[in-house]
Amino acid sequence: MPGCKTYAILFPAMLQDYLLLAVLLVVATIFPIGGLITAFIIRPHRPGKIKGDTYECGLETIGETWVQFRVQYYIYALVFLIFDIETIFLLPWAVAYNQLGLFSLIEMFIFLALLLGGLVYAWRKGALEWI
Repeated sequence: MPGCKTYAILFPAMLQDYLLLAVLLVVATIFPIGGLITAFIIRPHRPGKIKGDTYECGLETIGETWVQFRVQYYIYALVFLIFDIETIFLLPWAVAYNQLGLFSLIEMFIFLALLLGGLVYAWRKGALEWI
């Protein structure tokens, strides 16, 4: 093939892999942005009073529509997420415990100590107090 030699001269073997990655990255960027731009161009734009109104279960809102949530809800969610991910790490370790040896036992104790330290820190700061 006459074109392959020119291609190999322009792009050495290592660069060929990166060229494919670059093409994939460009396509992965252009494809969603192109869809968003197309949707923005062809969408119907008919603003009105009813369309700009806040929707709350089909009823008109009474009072202030902006409600500020307490930060405690998010802290509880983050603590739950941390311990949920801890479970994901502990399960495969427990299943393969017999094949891993003493080094992995020490690593798991270090991992659990770090998580326990974070829990104690959050507890002492009062982040787990429900008010």
